[in-house]
Amino acid sequence: MNKTLLLLAFFSYFALSAQTFNSTDLRVTKDDLTLNTYEKDSTANALVLYEQGNSYFDRHDYVLTTKEKHKLKILNNQGFDHATIEVYLYSEKSDSDKEKIEDIIATTYNIENNEVIATKLSEENIYKTRYNEHYNKVTFTLPNVKAGSVITYSYTLISPFMWKYKGWEFQSSIPKLYSEYKASIPGNWLYHKKLIGSEKFAVNEVDIKKNCLTSFNGGKADCEESVYAMKNVPAFIEEDYMTTTDNYLARIEYVLKTFHSMDGVIKNYTKTWKDVDKEFKTEDGIGKQLRKKVNTEELLSQDILNNQNTLEKTQAIYKYVQNNYSWNNDYKLFSDFTIKELTKTKTGNVSAINILLHNLLDQTGINVKPVLLSTRSNGYPTKIFPVIDDFNYLIVKATINGKDYLLDATNKFLAFGELPYKCLNYYGRELDFKEGSNWVDIEPQSISRVMYSVNASINDNDEIIGKVKDKYTGYDAYFTRQSYFENKEEYVDELINNTPFLEIYNHETSTTGKTENTFAETYDFEYTIDDNTNLVYLNPFIIKFFKENPFKLQERSYPIELGYQRNYLYSFSIDLKDKYTVQELPKPTRLALPNNTGDVSFSAQQLGNKVLLNFKLSLNSVIYPAEYYPYLKEFMGKVVNIQKNSIIVLSKN
Repeated sequence: MNKTLLLLAFFSYFALSAQTFNSTDLRVTKDDLTLNTYEKDSTANALVLYEQGNSYFDRHDYVLTTKEKHKLKILNNQGFDHATIEVYLYSEKSDSDKEKIEDIIATTYNIENNEVIATKLSEENIYKTRYNEHYNKVTFTLPNVKAGSVITYSYTLISPFMWKYKGWEFQSSIPKLYSEYKASIPGNWLYHKKLIGSEKFAVNEVDIKKNCLTSFNGGKADCEESVYAMKNVPAFIEEDYMTTTDNYLARIEYVLKTFHSMDGVIKNYTKTWKDVDKEFKTEDGIGKQLRKKVNTEELLSQDILNNQNTLEKTQAIYKYVQNNYSWNNDYKLFSDFTIKELTKTKTGNVSAINILLHNLLDQTGINVKPVLLSTRSNGYPTKIFPVIDDFNYLIVKATINGKDYLLDATNKFLAFGELPYKCLNYYGRELDFKEGSNWVDIEPQSISRVMYSVNASINDNDEIIGKVKDKYTGYDAYFTRQSYFENKEEYVDELINNTPFLEIYNHETSTTGKTENTFAETYDFEYTIDDNTNLVYLNPFIIKFFKENPFKLQERSYPIELGYQRNYLYSFSIDLKDKYTVQELPKPTRLALPNNTGDVSFSAQQLGNKVLLNFKLSLNSVIYPAEYYPYLKEFMGKVVNIQKNSIIVLSKN
């Protein structure tokens, strides 16, 4: 009887509804079950139909409570992963104070033989594990999931940590029709709100609820009641040339600023940079190690100590630390370490190695400052107020004759003044315990260039023979140096494998040092012409800078972050020696990006028996705003087309 009534209720609702997904609540409609495509994103494997979060301070138990509801459509088999739910619960090391999860309800809906089948999650299929020292993890997978299923799940989170107010992600790797978050915050808890991403709110309402909270001593507080919602949120799809998803994923976060207790006591959680500078100066970690004296006479040679040229002395000290101490791949900026231990073991984390460099430079009279930064994969550090956890790396800034040099001695292949690519995240915080800390720009010192020169000719055996000379500068030189010196044989093998239609031999490089500013190499090549045809179709780009367009999205809502400016130069010359006649040359091309942020030029001409070709590509910006994406996508598509389809047509004399 109950089952029949349930089915009647279902199909009564089906008859009245339009042919659209229900994105207003957790109810599962006929359209939710029968519609299996999402018109706005045909590539989507799953779709969030509706979700809501509601966070509030429980006035009885004095804990932060968050109730969550989710409804998803599984569009095809590739969407099954979204039926496995993982919830991370924060806990202190003692595990006495920890977040909890309660009231997990999860159901899978399918239509089978015109009947709605609801399959509920069993409690024994909910798994709780220790994830790491700070988090427990709860995992459950919805049962009986198929292509076309609709899943719903809900739960309640209980947290004793008001300093860690629940945030909300309105965007994810799959599109969302409706995502809503409600937050009720007592007036005695003051938070900084961080709104991240470029998506716009469909609902953004804030109201004040009087006397929402009372204490045992009669104290009262009003609450800020907020409602935020987004509709038709596109999936966030990662693509090349970006930092980290966390910089752009549409969401709201809360950082506790101040707590006013009911008895009048005020506690500040978010400090000023002046407060942070003072703490760094006196604390036992980074601050203490920056004050440590090192025995320069024992560590450095007399040639270094007696050098009166400031730049040369700085370079020599940098090279000493770079060559004698190894990074242990530890990014923990504030982990326990000592300079004394580093000098004994010769191995340490980023902070230890670069603080040793700082102290050696400082004690030999060089003007240096430590700089905190966040790597590209770690996200942008907050500028509005200090959030020390945003930083995960420490480098050194040396000022010599009015010029600043940013130094990192953890990498054996970096030239003096270069930072690892992972550190090119726009800005860092320079620590100055006397004058106060300040923001500094993190920028490459020079443009990176890749230059190829190919000189070829046709011999008596109808073979194209020639020599390639190439030169890299800047970060392109750094990447190539590292690849070459780490494994020379593997480097040459990869070079050969990347050009299977050529015979490559006599590879040489004039670069002898791992930290030189450039990398240069030469090699000979040979290519056999097919003599069974009257015409020869020759692509002069035996080396291609881009084999495919790196930009493939229909649209991109986040910027294109190259990290550094890039130039590519390619010249090709072939001597036909009266053996062949040019029938056709590729047409010249010249294109430019808006506001002179990039250009490409290509030309081919015949001079006597020689064919000369020149190609130049410049990307003049470190970062391109999202609105440049369609131009950059079209631009790079044409760059790839030039390299793939520029053909010289020759006929044999």
